[in-house]
Parts: sequence; C-alpha cells; structure tokens
Amino acid sequence: MSSIYLGFGNKEKVDGAAVDAMRGMLDYIDIKGTVIIGEGEKDEAPMLYHGEKVGNWNDNSYEMDIAVDPIDGTRLVAYGLPNAISVMVAAEKGKILSLPTFYSSKLVVGPELKGKLDINSPIKENIKVAAAVLGVPISEITVVILNRDRHKNIIDDVRSIGARIKLIGDGDIAGAIATCMPDSGVNIYIGIGGSPEAILAAGALKTLDGEIQVKIWPRDEDEKLKALGEGWDLNKVYFTDDLVGGEHVIFAATGVTEGDFLSGVKFLKGKAITESISMRSSSATIRKISTVHNLDTKTIRIKSLDGDEKFVNLNKSDEKQKLLNLKLF
Repeated sequence: MSSIYLGFGNKEKVDGAAVDAMRGMLDYIDIKGTVIIGEGEKDEAPMLYHGEKVGNWNDNSYEMDIAVDPIDGTRLVAYGLPNAISVMVAAEKGKILSLPTFYSSKLVVGPELKGKLDINSPIKENIKVAAAVLGVPISEITVVILNRDRHKNIIDDVRSIGARIKLIGDGDIAGAIATCMPDSGVNIYIGIGGSPEAILAAGALKTLDGEIQVKIWPRDEDEKLKALGEGWDLNKVYFTDDLVGGEHVIFAATGVTEGDFLSGVKFLKGKAITESISMRSSSATIRKISTVHNLDTKTIRIKSLDGDEKFVNLNKSDEKQKLLNLKLF
C-alpha cells in the first residue's frame, strides 16, 4: 500500500501506510504470532512493536516468532529510488534472535563462499580468499557496501586492491540477499547496518544456503554499557543459524520500487502488478509470484480503521482520501 506515496518525498507516510496494511493483513494468518523484530518497543510504535501478538490465535494455531520490516528503504520509496522491498520472516517460537544494538557489523556471502571468509579478517584478505575460491581474478569480485561515511576505510581498501564496488543508498536486505543470486554479479556484502535487517536477511539465507556473520556494533557508550549489562558478548560472531534458527523458516518479500532482487509495484490502467518471493527452508523451496490486482475490486485491510471500514479500495476516491487523512501517517 505504501506505493501510493511513491515519489511524494514523505518517508513517514510511506512507513505508516506499510505498517498499517501489514498489521491489518497479519490478523488473517492462522498462527499464534509474536513480533520479535518490528518497529521498535511499544512506546515507540503504535503497531508491529516488539512483543505484539499477531495472527488469529485460534486454539489449534501454530505458535511462531515474527520478524518484519514493512519497508526496507522508506527513503527509496519516498523519492522514487530503486530496491525498496517489504519483508517478513516467520520461524518457530524462540528461534529469532533480538540483537541489543541498533547497528551490527555484517559480512554476507553466497553458497560458494560459505565458511570461507571471516568477518574479523581485513576486507582485502577476504577478497583475496574469495577470488581464489571462485577461481577468478580480484578484479571480478564485486562487493556491496552501504554508501555511508562510516564505510570510507572499507571502500578505500576494496578499491586499493582492485575489486569492484556496488554502492547502495539504502535497502541492505536486498543487498545481502543479492550475494546468493547467481545473476546478480555480487559476491560479498560488508559493512555496518541495521540489526533488524541482519535478522531478516538471515531468514532468506536459511533457504538460499548463504551465510551471514554479525557482530554487535554499539553506536555509543550508553548502548555499549546496556548490551554488556544484559550479558551480550561484543566480540562474539553470530552466524545465520544463531540469528534465525529452527527447521521451519519462512521468508516473504514484495518489491515496492524497481530493483535487482524484485520488480516494483506497477500501476497500469486500473490494475496494480506486484512481484513477490517466498522461501521455505524445510524444503528449500523458492517461489517468485507475479500478481495482477484489479483495483476496482481489490480491497486492503487497514488495522487502524474500525468496524466495517477496515477495508479500503484505492480506486474509490473517498476511501483513498480516508487513507490519506489517517492520523497514523
């Protein structure tokens, strides 16, 4: 639903619409779900907060942990830039880790490099190892890095050794997953990014047989002391199964803006076309789904609306205006 704000320049409306619609649809799912990774604590978010119960909670429903990012790349949607996606991971109860810091240091690779690189090694050394394992010259190794000032030294080191760089502005879940896609041309993702995004990427890597390595990265002394006080080891390396464990992990994502991983939402003559992907770790099944939505008949369930008004039709101007006027945004 956030795609109706594509290019409007308002990140809050993009995020608000995505949260509201995702939370509304979660009530349909036959699970007893608990949000482990979401929009923050209850006092910071009106819905999809840590600990919130989602699903229909029927007596026979399966109990699961949920990790969500309604929009990975709100700025990308707000300004019409590529690679924004909406993401959800579901796993068995107690199998999704909630890291204590806002940021983490991450290293992600695909199946061929799994178990070969080390987040504690210099990036130059990791690139040399990657080139040797893949049997290619260093100049053919491509590293994905978030374009942030904090990554200047990493960027300089990658360039000095002669490897390629793909800088991304936002959307590091898609950037991490790209390492597992044979046609992406990407070999390594490295850098400091959001901890929730690390968990969500791990959910996909469970099926894709890739690997993520993560170290807690406190932003300041207060965050460091808080993590240490809770018993976290700042030197410990957390791997894919540490972040999202269990035998039954489901990853689902839908493209919002056009990207390397998924196509974005397209509006064409009263219809919306979306592309989604679902992954199931127990069977290693990956499905890409292209869907055509007839906007004359399609309704969206909005959590913040009450009673019979919970469903809105974006092609009806009065209902769309109701959406635009929601105070949640």
